[in-house]
Amino acid sequence: MSELLFQSGDEETTKKTKLYFDIDEEQWPIIYRPEYNVHFWGLEKLHPFDAGKWGHVYEFLKEAGLFKTFPVVKPNEAKYKDLLLVHSKEYLKSLRCSLTVACIVEVPPLCLVPNYFLQKRYLKKMRYQVGGSVLAGKIALERGYAINIGGGFHHCSSKEGGGFCAYADITLLIEFLFNCYPEQVKDVMIIDLDAHQGNGYERDFLTNTHVYILDAYNRSIYPRDAVAKAAINRKVELKFMIDDIEYLTKIEANVDRALTDFKPNLVVYNAGTDILIGDSLGGLAISAEGIIKRDEMVFRKVTAKDIPIVMLTSGGYLKKTARIIADSIMNLNEKGLLQKPKHRY
Repeated sequence: MSELLFQSGDEETTKKTKLYFDIDEEQWPIIYRPEYNVHFWGLEKLHPFDAGKWGHVYEFLKEAGLFKTFPVVKPNEAKYKDLLLVHSKEYLKSLRCSLTVACIVEVPPLCLVPNYFLQKRYLKKMRYQVGGSVLAGKIALERGYAINIGGGFHHCSSKEGGGFCAYADITLLIEFLFNCYPEQVKDVMIIDLDAHQGNGYERDFLTNTHVYILDAYNRSIYPRDAVAKAAINRKVELKFMIDDIEYLTKIEANVDRALTDFKPNLVVYNAGTDILIGDSLGGLAISAEGIIKRDEMVFRKVTAKDIPIVMLTSGGYLKKTARIIADSIMNLNEKGLLQKPKHRY
């Protein structure tokens, strides 16, 4: 059995969780619900992040006809006991302070908003996305892949949030698998291609040899976490304004090497779109076509080895990124990389 980071209450938590449930064969292993989207009476516009991105992705996919016959999966909200598998009581208690939440979201005026409203309009939304990420791990084992149209909060560790990330959904996804499927899942690989370093889960898995991390990020931007970097097995530090050709060459070579060096039972793919040219927070220069090629390449290489894969959408701060994510998912489907649900006769 893999070594666990979080021992307290593990067995009780995983036995009682409602985050895991069986889905119908005629459902896509694609996870979403409208509660993912954040609304702060317009205050969300003070942050460059498109707080309705997840809903826009879903609508684009719906317009393309992807859900005409087969519906998506609606996850449950991660409850307090679920979060305790990873997070400390002290950290969860800190989220009852509006100033703490405002710092995590990076919208200072939110410190003046009563915490009740922050719980309802932001943290509850994030807990639904956490539920989607955790459920995606189980579904991927059963169906070969799962896509959460949300999640990927890679700046949050078990003890500290930041960068719009209030809960450590990647750590939770992996720890739930280690606890609930100890014979099936002993080793997990994280392929993090968001423009930012995934310092949250890196801090959580610093000493865990059963989690292999490939992280490709702009070396000159947030968070520049030197302590967390020690957890990275394949570190790909990118320069400002790298273009498609150089980027895709580096990513392909490092994904190949990672899959040679380590044999995971599941891959968590953090597919951030903040690498897009024009995204001021990412500082890279990858085209929409480059993002679509990147996602296809990762899926091809992982599924060719019969390794289940979970895709999380993570960062992406331009309005146009929702369309790119939807186009990328449609491309995966058109290229035969997404196994279709079964008709019920």
